[in-house]
Amino acid sequence: MPAAIVYTDLDGTMVGPRGSFVHTATGELTAQPWTALLELHRAGVPLVLVSGRTHAQLQEAGRVFAVDGHIAELGSLVSWAGGRETHLLTGDLPAEFAGRTPVEVMAGLGVVDALVAAWPGQLEWHSPWHATHTGDAMLRGRVGTAEVDAWLADRGWGWLTLKDNGRVPRTSRMTLDVEGDPHVFHLMPRGIGKGSAIAWDLARRAIDPADAVAVGDSVSDLEMAPAVGRLFITANGAAVPGMAEAIAALPDVAATAGAMGLGWAEAVRAALG
Repeated sequence: MPAAIVYTDLDGTMVGPRGSFVHTATGELTAQPWTALLELHRAGVPLVLVSGRTHAQLQEAGRVFAVDGHIAELGSLVSWAGGRETHLLTGDLPAEFAGRTPVEVMAGLGVVDALVAAWPGQLEWHSPWHATHTGDAMLRGRVGTAEVDAWLADRGWGWLTLKDNGRVPRTSRMTLDVEGDPHVFHLMPRGIGKGSAIAWDLARRAIDPADAVAVGDSVSDLEMAPAVGRLFITANGAAVPGMAEAIAALPDVAATAGAMGLGWAEAVRAALG
């Protein structure tokens, strides 16, 4: 049966190199993603972007792809009605900070400054894209998330967690002293994620989770699996060490044959039945 709704990650999943919707992972031109998008819209199936990008960034991208809503900041903010309606999810943010955004709380406590100082040369703000976040602190570098989480807990900040949102190409603006390309990380309260945000949005829409499909490419996208009937991971994500085993351990999760946009088109057509 065709899906009732499709939730999709954006970078590395729906769009490929440098955010292109018309290039494959290896740089060749392709019309497959656009064709699949047209098929999805013609079938009347809503498309929702789910990304680490900000509300404003996804609102603009949403206009280009004619989406029905978006989930920003790795599950922190759900938006619909063309971006006019929003709901901030704060997860395990302590009750004493009620009324303040997680980013405001982290700034007041000096969490990010302390974290960057503890891992010199290995972590920095994901500038300039971090500046407008409200639900999470967006960083880049190469660190172990379990090690950082233990460090946070030791300092009384165990309500926070660091999530890995996948690789990002190295650029000249980076000052990191790490081997290879860095990863993007999101420091945010526990209890927030793409899956929990999708569950909240499905309840708002009164759609059965079994009728929903999601598409992604990173470890953070695996969180969508319990919230939907089927999850597809594009081939580029499935090739990351450890991902094949993680996919095999989850029910109703499969890897596509194609990478990035080609894999996304494959997943959309599977969602359409």
